[in-house]
Amino acid sequence: MRGAIGASTGAAASLTGAGVGVALIDTGVAPVAGLPAAQVVNGPDLSFESQSADLRYLDTYGHGTHMAGIIVGNDTATGTVGLAPKAKLTSIKVGTSNGAVDVSQMIAAIDWVVEHRNDDPANPIRVVNLSYGTGGTPNYWTDPVQFAAEQAWRAGIVVVAATGNSGGQMTDPATDQFVLSVGSSDTKGTATTADDTISTFTNQYSGLASNRRMDVVAPGQSIMSLRDPGSNIDTSYPSAQVGATLFRGSGTSQATAVTSAAVALLLQARPKLTPDQVKNLVMYNGSVLTSGNAAGLGYREVNVNTALAATTPASTQNYAWSSGTGSIEDARGDSHVVRDNVTLSGEATVWGPLTTTVWAPKSASRDAWTGGTWMGYRLTGDGWTGKSWASKTWAAVSWTGSPWGGASSWSDPDWSGHYWSGHYWSNGTWSGHYWSSDDWSTATWG
Repeated sequence: MRGAIGASTGAAASLTGAGVGVALIDTGVAPVAGLPAAQVVNGPDLSFESQSADLRYLDTYGHGTHMAGIIVGNDTATGTVGLAPKAKLTSIKVGTSNGAVDVSQMIAAIDWVVEHRNDDPANPIRVVNLSYGTGGTPNYWTDPVQFAAEQAWRAGIVVVAATGNSGGQMTDPATDQFVLSVGSSDTKGTATTADDTISTFTNQYSGLASNRRMDVVAPGQSIMSLRDPGSNIDTSYPSAQVGATLFRGSGTSQATAVTSAAVALLLQARPKLTPDQVKNLVMYNGSVLTSGNAAGLGYREVNVNTALAATTPASTQNYAWSSGTGSIEDARGDSHVVRDNVTLSGEATVWGPLTTTVWAPKSASRDAWTGGTWMGYRLTGDGWTGKSWASKTWAAVSWTGSPWGGASSWSDPDWSGHYWSGHYWSNGTWSGHYWSSDDWSTATWG
């Protein structure tokens, strides 16, 4: 795949992402053979499954492992290697086996990444991969999710976000001007970009007052990456399995992971680049798509070599920043988690009430987290602990109290999938429609 993004020859050919940290906020990462333990770190598990010692940190859905394989995979059995195999991947798990996640978990995860971006000085986190979109279309100038992403951007982290797969308007936080929003391209299985088009499922425009459109595209159809045996998607779509270790997937999620890896390569070569400079280089130095539905739209496909060769841009973005004081419920839109038939809604997190006017300044000053406590709620342990299958792991704790609606305590042994409903991870991206047999079948992808 390196050839498809201009990274197999020239100055990019020798780049591996070494020295660059990539945070993956997703469904966790499974200890499959194709993921070298030395390249993976388990940050905190903020998912509902964190309350089960048997599932903590692990990828029961299969999505996070697929993204991780695209970025840092090294499947020696088949020779399939990720695009930035020496980058250091920090996995922050937020999604469960059926994709259930609330926007409050995402906000807490982004806050954690910002505060802990320099925990490994040899591999500081410079990229965060958000193959995720909320179900809402909130005002960008107050939205707390976009505010959290902007704090990462301000801290020197390139936020790479999927535009979504409904063929409609872009999802939050890709709608934010201070992220690198990524759509999917269809390479037609060829090495040339001359026949590349925009995947029909790609969301291209925001439909909001900002008149925002996606920034860049990257290969996102029939992407081969690591299989997570026994996970939700593995058992639901056996036709997508390629041998014992690999799995095919399509979506802006995959395109986002490709772009995150490309950014890691660029930052390895030019570590002093700011997020604004990275965005400019990636957006304006790719391969212009001129075929089919891409003709005349001016979109470019990621090209690492042309970005490397370009002069460092001096300009910075001057858009208005979000205040972060808007409604959490507006960010959710129609994506809600449900437990014991009680829906989490309103101005509340998974763990209790949250006033965004109180949270926003703490997030901005990087005081939202104190050890393993976020905004006064104990979510995880206070620091790094012993080694797991990955090189190190953030400590875990049991959540205290009861879930929303006065349901049984978090320690209830029946907490798992029995109570959770819906595919609420990236409403469009992970909905049943887009993980369909058409997208995953080997007949389609051959």
